[in-house]
Amino acid sequence: MDFTIFKSTIFCVLLSVCLISPTESQIPPAVQDGFWYGQNPSAVDSVLVEAFFDPVCPDSRDSWPPLKDALKQYGSRVGLVVHTFPLPYHDNAFATSRALHITNNLNSSSTFHVLEAFFHHQELFYRKATFNKTRAAVIDQIVDFTAKALGPSYHSEIKSGFNDTKTDIATRVAFKYGCLRGVYGTPFFFVNGFPLPDAGSALNYTGWRKVIDPLVSQHGN
Repeated sequence: MDFTIFKSTIFCVLLSVCLISPTESQIPPAVQDGFWYGQNPSAVDSVLVEAFFDPVCPDSRDSWPPLKDALKQYGSRVGLVVHTFPLPYHDNAFATSRALHITNNLNSSSTFHVLEAFFHHQELFYRKATFNKTRAAVIDQIVDFTAKALGPSYHSEIKSGFNDTKTDIATRVAFKYGCLRGVYGTPFFFVNGFPLPDAGSALNYTGWRKVIDPLVSQHGN
């Protein structure tokens, strides 16, 4: 485990302790966290994959194509829900994650299109690309980028979304939810509620087949 993952793990542990403290009452969110891929939850009758992604994480980016290929193979027999998990050591991870929550509110059918756009152009949002920019300038850049991916007509609504405390809270809830589940890096996967090993590493198509094939077979599919 490298030092950045160690720091993230300690942070999540401390946050989890605070979240489950009996001295504070916790109010569950009104809507279940996560973005469903390609189908409604009710259509999933076999295997559920949960993925925790950071939009500016290279390993999250690399893990997406093989997972998407596996989903095509199984069709409705396997469902996917993606949770944002902005890592504290990735520049602008929270703001890009928030852009996904804003997008999902405006047009849920385009959420994964915007996620893929961030994956394909991660270099625009970290290190030297934003080092000398103010936070406001970076937010404007993310708004423009998201509007280009989602559609220019959404520009003003996306910008307003960054001034809406509900989208800030939704992004925080997603991160806290990951911490409570024991997530400490990205990508992080659960299959039918159980975590897969090698968190923080991309799983290839063959690896997904080895995980999912036996589970689908048990359902007679």
